[in-house]
Amino acid sequence: MRPMSIAGIALVCLGVFLLFRGGSFTTRRDVVKVGDVKLTASEHRSIPPWAAGLGIILGSGLLIAGARRRA
Repeated sequence: MRPMSIAGIALVCLGVFLLFRGGSFTTRRDVVKVGDVKLTASEHRSIPPWAAGLGIILGSGLLIAGARRRA
């Protein structure tokens, strides 16, 4: 298998997983910093469904491009 096809399969699988199961990540940011004292806040953010759809579309494009290159 070509690397382009493997990357396409990985993107499609990741996109389908995120579309059905969802995903989230945590970011930390400094809220207040006074001298040596620093207050941080953790924010939980979810990955939007359109990003999963974009991953599926891009992965499919890589699969098609990898198949055409071989033929």
